[in-house]
Amino acid sequence: MKIVLASANKGKIKEFERLLPNDEIVAFSEILGKIEIDEDKDTFKGNAIKKAQTIYDELQKINFGDVVVISDDSGISVPVLGNAPGVYSARYAGLNASDKENNEKLKAELNKLGLEKTPAFYTACIAIVYKNEVYTVHGWMYGEVLNKEIGTNGFGYDPMFIPNGYDKTLGELDEGVKKEFSHRSKALKLAMKVLEVIL
Repeated sequence: MKIVLASANKGKIKEFERLLPNDEIVAFSEILGKIEIDEDKDTFKGNAIKKAQTIYDELQKINFGDVVVISDDSGISVPVLGNAPGVYSARYAGLNASDKENNEKLKAELNKLGLEKTPAFYTACIAIVYKNEVYTVHGWMYGEVLNKEIGTNGFGYDPMFIPNGYDKTLGELDEGVKKEFSHRSKALKLAMKVLEVIL
């Protein structure tokens, strides 16, 4: 099955390819070129739907035919920070901020409170658009966020996050291990059930 991914994030594309090895994952930019989608919704679900619907609509304009468009919006929430960064995870330190800059800002916020670690959770919402119908699913991963980075695997806040049941950060854990329980893999398992029904 060909799935168009409504993301230009290389880390996310690689993760989707690992999680869906039997499907052809195509980044929308390979078909449509560069499209800026303003993630201006206040929920992960709102942003995921907006991205998927925008790309689906653009593909219909060029008569791309029957296509499944999948997008996700995800981020880390820290309850002691009022669930920040939340939907602003990718731009916590500002628009076009790098992973490093976002991590530094989160570390600074934790340090202001004198916290070496505190509970946190990741949320992933996956939106599927097929035949102009929209479907959404969610996945969560709970654990603790540290005020330092350990490890180089993954992307984003992974080197700062220790999932429940582990004593290593996602930055230290093998990608295959992360695939078993990540918020995105949980959401994708549900998304696969949706695809089985609608296709």
